[in-house]
Amino acid sequence: MPKKSNVKKEEKDKIEKKIKKLSNEEFEKKVLELAKGGLTSEKIGEKLRKEGIHPKDYEKKILKILKESGVEIIPDVKNVSEKLDRIKKHYEKNKQDKRAMRDRDRVFSQLRRLKKYHKVS
Repeated sequence: MPKKSNVKKEEKDKIEKKIKKLSNEEFEKKVLELAKGGLTSEKIGEKLRKEGIHPKDYEKKILKILKESGVEIIPDVKNVSEKLDRIKKHYEKNKQDKRAMRDRDRVFSQLRRLKKYHKVS
């Protein structure tokens, strides 16, 4: 059985290999690449942390990078629009469902208010 000190050193070496330090330009490219895949800023942050890249180590925040490049996806609007699509699809199949009709109108109104608040067309 190996000594405890050797085991700790081996674990530290493994951890150091997992941690990747990118330059600021590489970090921005990585963020934009993930954004083009349709991820929001929160999901991009989660994905980067799983890869061992911590956004706090870099100059710019993820949202600022996305705003500057014009690829920003507002998570609230995205989630509500996906919900509206699901309700519309259900209502097309089930015309007799009065609750779905009411939900469709309610969620559409919610989406309209969010777009107005975030100034998204």
